[in-house]
Amino acid sequence: MSKIRRAIISVSDKTGVVDFARELDAMAVELISTGGTARALKDAGLPVVEIGDYTGSPEMLDGRVKTLHPKVHGGLLARRNEPSHMEDLKKHGIGLIDLVVVNLYPFEQTISKPGVKFEDAIENIDIGGPTMLRAASKNLESVTVVVDPGDYGHIVEEFKTLKGEISGKTRLRLAKKVFRHTSRYDALIADYLDEVTGKEEGVPPTLTLSYKLAAPLRYGENPHQRAAFYEERTEGLSLAKARKIQGKEMSFNNYYDTHSALMLALEFDKPACAIIKHNNPCGAAVSGSVAGAYRKALKTDPISAFGGVLAFNREVDEEAAQEISKLFMEVIIAPSYTDGALKVFSGKQNIRVLALADMLTKPLAGFDIKRIAGGILTQEWDTANAGVKSLSAVTKRQPTPDEMEALEFAWRVVKHVKSNAIVYAFKDRTLGIGIGQTSRVYAAKTGAINALERLEGSVVASDGFFPFRDGIDAIKKVGVTAIIQPGGSVRDDEVIKACDEHGMAMLITGVRHFKH
Repeated sequence: MSKIRRAIISVSDKTGVVDFARELDAMAVELISTGGTARALKDAGLPVVEIGDYTGSPEMLDGRVKTLHPKVHGGLLARRNEPSHMEDLKKHGIGLIDLVVVNLYPFEQTISKPGVKFEDAIENIDIGGPTMLRAASKNLESVTVVVDPGDYGHIVEEFKTLKGEISGKTRLRLAKKVFRHTSRYDALIADYLDEVTGKEEGVPPTLTLSYKLAAPLRYGENPHQRAAFYEERTEGLSLAKARKIQGKEMSFNNYYDTHSALMLALEFDKPACAIIKHNNPCGAAVSGSVAGAYRKALKTDPISAFGGVLAFNREVDEEAAQEISKLFMEVIIAPSYTDGALKVFSGKQNIRVLALADMLTKPLAGFDIKRIAGGILTQEWDTANAGVKSLSAVTKRQPTPDEMEALEFAWRVVKHVKSNAIVYAFKDRTLGIGIGQTSRVYAAKTGAINALERLEGSVVASDGFFPFRDGIDAIKKVGVTAIIQPGGSVRDDEVIKACDEHGMAMLITGVRHFKH
């Protein structure tokens, strides 16, 4: 156990600190404090020793130096069971410090302000606070350290129960919390400096990630897997900023599918709807209205759409809501909703309705990250645009204007389908989708089998090249007239020849869109 007789309190977030200090004072704990915190405690009538009076050295350099002193760090780092340490303290007139209550300068809040100046950001990098936190946490066998106001209540309760002491288990828990906190703080600073100075050329030799818990989740992909949603600080597009208007809490799979639906819906300038099931599109369409886009997207595969996730790139109105409410959906996300739409959805409380107001104005930031055993893989987000309308056919026949529109639509969809992927489409909607097959020809056949409409006059997009002409032959049998694909196969000439034999048009983008 560790008896608390003296505490240093220096906080930026003063939530609950006066009440906490009052409890400490009632238990005869000496209170040492700094700056604004000392003033707040004095204003509450509490006896406080100013840090400068305690150390014998005044605060200096506009407050940059105040706690960086041997009387502070000697009192924190001395091992109570080490005679030589205690002798050093006695020799230099240094008292023990048993409790540190510190939270740091609001660096994250500062850099999140629009138009923040670089010098203001730098001035909000805390030095003394992290140093005290780390020193106290290193000496966790004797010192209690509190960085989160949410822990005040537990500390007071244990303090009273154990008659002025804090258990080793609690000190260890709090020390772990500190090191997580300070490591995130440092990572935020590094990320900010990256933002203002530009990323390094190539890949950095180390990668520091900074996330904070946004929400614990009931479970992961399956009920036996623990899960949580951690939020990164970003000025870019973020699902953490989505406002849940109604419905149950989001699950792991809800978040994952909502991300995929959102990415697909944002591919289009016209009013669009994307329907995702098990992280793959089962329908996508554009129209003159969100209701029209939804009806078209649903036609691709209304059976798979049941219990799916919907994303729209426009405000959802009452007409669309009435259509959507005819079938159970897990999640709907859009920039906004009319009052009429929300009234309709209010009768379907199991539907999670999310509004993400800045989905049309903020780009994706950071990297796409995938976890593997022993490490992570990072890559840029796949935002490549092949400029389909500027391409010329490699076949004898050029696409018609309608085919060109359909090819561009299908190409935007196929990048969001798990490889190997084939998408059959008209210029405004998907018709059949071949998902995650182990061969290109299987994907072509599966997509055709899944189609509920006749495919005559449709086009096909393939996320990777055709290694053989068998895929072309299979696609021709169902009436496809034009194809778009990356090219790059050693048999490209054979594939192009097959298209010419069938009177089909083909575009080669030079851009692949694998999604694993």
